[in-house]
Amino acid sequence: MSSDASLIADGILAQAEGSTRFLVAIAGPPGSGKSSLADELASELRSRGEFAAIVPMDGFHMDDTVLRERGLLPRKGAPQTFDVRGLVDIARALRRTDDEVLVPLFDRTRELAIAGARAIDRQDRFVLLEGNYLLLDEPGWEKLAHLFDWTIMLLPPEDVLEQRLMRRWLDLGLDAEAARAKVAGNDLPNGRLVRMRSRPADVTLP
Repeated sequence: MSSDASLIADGILAQAEGSTRFLVAIAGPPGSGKSSLADELASELRSRGEFAAIVPMDGFHMDDTVLRERGLLPRKGAPQTFDVRGLVDIARALRRTDDEVLVPLFDRTRELAIAGARAIDRQDRFVLLEGNYLLLDEPGWEKLAHLFDWTIMLLPPEDVLEQRLMRRWLDLGLDAEAARAKVAGNDLPNGRLVRMRSRPADVTLP
């Protein structure tokens, strides 16, 4: 994605002229490469002398205890399993540059979110938020719409996503049957929702 990151950085810098804080949303189905693009784009912006930080949406996962109580643990990763109000509040805070903002991060090895795990500094001119549902046009999520200055959507073919997601779960220690169940029963349906119910992005990458 290096060439994509360079071209996107060109567009972002042009749009951000005169801004002291510029929020970029990187959305897409599970397995689409959001984290990789965010890392490459942040590196590209830093190489041009800019300050850039990344905020993954995964930090707003509800805890497994809450999901278990609500019967939602098998759907972890679906829109209703995130603290969308907390995400909106953090996005609003990130628009200001008068103080640092502490954001949560998700530890996939322990399957839990860690509060205050990363500090977004006042000097971070570009904040890249990445996650499946940042452009979702659904109740609660639609409150994010006016908070982003630039939006990117990644939409690889579903067969590519399926291969990547299978590899992800196998690498995390699941056997093939359990991995297939997670991909077919949760990840791919979530990805289809992203395709069907997301608002148009400023940039869409296939």
